[in-house]
Amino acid sequence: MAQQAPKGTKDVLPDNIYKWKFVEDAFRTLCAQRGFSEIRTPVFEYTQLFSRSVGDSTDIVEKQMYSFDDYDGRSLTLRPEGTAPVARAFLEHKLYAAPPPYKYAYEIACYRHERPQKGRQREFHQFGVEYFGSADMLADAEVIALAADFFTALGAAGDLALRINSVGCSVCRGGHREALRAFLLPRYDALCDTCKGRFDKNPLRILDCKSPVCGELVRGAPQMLDYLCDDCKSDFEALKRNLDALGLAFAVDAGIVRGLDYYTKTAFEFVSAGIGAQGTVCGGGRYDRLIEDLGGPPMPGVGFGLGIERLLLLMETAGAAIPPPPGADAYIAFWGEAAKLAGLALLRRLRAAGLRAEMDGPAQSLKGQMKRADRLGARYTIMIGEDELAENAVLLKDMISGEQRRVAQDGVLGALAAR
Repeated sequence: MAQQAPKGTKDVLPDNIYKWKFVEDAFRTLCAQRGFSEIRTPVFEYTQLFSRSVGDSTDIVEKQMYSFDDYDGRSLTLRPEGTAPVARAFLEHKLYAAPPPYKYAYEIACYRHERPQKGRQREFHQFGVEYFGSADMLADAEVIALAADFFTALGAAGDLALRINSVGCSVCRGGHREALRAFLLPRYDALCDTCKGRFDKNPLRILDCKSPVCGELVRGAPQMLDYLCDDCKSDFEALKRNLDALGLAFAVDAGIVRGLDYYTKTAFEFVSAGIGAQGTVCGGGRYDRLIEDLGGPPMPGVGFGLGIERLLLLMETAGAAIPPPPGADAYIAFWGEAAKLAGLALLRRLRAAGLRAEMDGPAQSLKGQMKRADRLGARYTIMIGEDELAENAVLLKDMISGEQRRVAQDGVLGALAAR
């Protein structure tokens, strides 16, 4: 077992890392363009942060968190999601002292003890954004548009559908909660044990249960949309108008409740039918009371989390092009000890000039070194032997045309620049 990665984790090997770098660079560029500043938070937090914000009746807190006591007996938890840590950092460092709005972006690893599945492991990675300080539905539309434009930029938008819902607020949830309990009461005995525990504490969570049995039992359940207060109803209509103005197609899906207790009003998902049963690639929504619940000032917020593993799976399914990493600019081949030393000096000059240059240490035949240059995708090969040393020159070979010519050692950089 010591020779294997833990269950639910995966290595990202060198022949795949360029795909990750590609989407990471694209996300950072898009977020910077739209005024979202990068933020980084610790990989673990005090457990109370998540039980207080995510909700102690959620699957995450009840079943999935990796929690442990440190040497001082304090309970810590590996980060299961990104919004609560960013909210904690926002409060701890009093970032709200500057004028609003406050826009943050991040890339993180998260940890949940759940059954590994296609595109989702126990260690998984997310892009995320948080937008604090605006109660206007324009902020919701901007966050949703950022995700949509990111998918489009990557060539992965074709199979995606945007679904939106409103999960209401503390004013209007009471009526829906009681109607939901009344609907579920005759079905109570058939609910899974987890949902029985949620019946009194938070029946809305039952709608998010992944059990097929519970999924059937909640068919026809009262919808939150029918119980929205005037304020929530007005905001939901404003969101739809904003999305229409942005040219973003969407469908209202009353079944979206998200898996976290801090959501209010807007809830949304980008879903693909092409990557398996768990097709949500990006999900988010509004959380107007989270900062206040954590002890801060009244501060509305909205954001999303976007799974990187699922994104890469989506891009593969969609046939989206990811450019391979560039090959070496130059490879230095040599034969003989003196030529090796001259090659090392030249290698350092090439790298100092910003070129991707390679040279292998173990002595190989010239044929073996040329094969190595091919494997590296080298644009040019620089060959140094006894004759070249005697003339203080090198042989410069164009690996595409096959053209080969002698160049003075101190003229190699100029020759490469000219080509």
